[in-house]
Amino acid sequence: MLRILGRITSINVRKAVWAAEEMGLNYEREDWGLPLRDPKVPEFLALNPNAQVPVLIDGDFVLWESNAIMRYLGEKEPGPAWPQDLRQRALADQWLTWQATELNPQWGYAVQALMRRNPAFNDEARRDESIRNWSARMAILEGQLERTEAYVAGKDFTLADIALSLSVHRWFSTPFVHPYLPQVAAYYERCKARPAGARYLTEATP
Repeated sequence: MLRILGRITSINVRKAVWAAEEMGLNYEREDWGLPLRDPKVPEFLALNPNAQVPVLIDGDFVLWESNAIMRYLGEKEPGPAWPQDLRQRALADQWLTWQATELNPQWGYAVQALMRRNPAFNDEARRDESIRNWSARMAILEGQLERTEAYVAGKDFTLADIALSLSVHRWFSTPFVHPYLPQVAAYYERCKARPAGARYLTEATP
């Protein structure tokens, strides 16, 4: 059976377990990551030298990085969430990569300041810049969803939507005045309606 190491409050762990559930895969999850279980111990570092969650263990195979884990699960259990058509898969992969490289880096300061209330993140100018940059990327997502009228890569739900809807969840969970993005809001509701995703889009992810 697959093992996924990581605390469920981690947005990246949620990506991995939601992907497994979306594909009907059996897995066991083990709590790792502070404050539950310190990953900076030899046992965990032997699996992931970065001391980050999630980590996937499939027999004697070990894999880290949440998006790589999702792609691996998509290959392991082919289905609509990871399209077999080359072009559709490439589009899903494009947006999955965009979530990690363009969207994620923008929210760091704002989330630390406003959601986690980290006292070290008290620079209002940097917080506001983070919000502006985050909002600009969310406007890109809004435009794409206006074109597809469904999910980010087209009419069908894919692995990219797991990553992006969790990012949207973080967007709405962070307390600041959000610009009006009706397509993003409707998309969020569509993803929350999926049985495998509902539980991961109903609680704040700190």
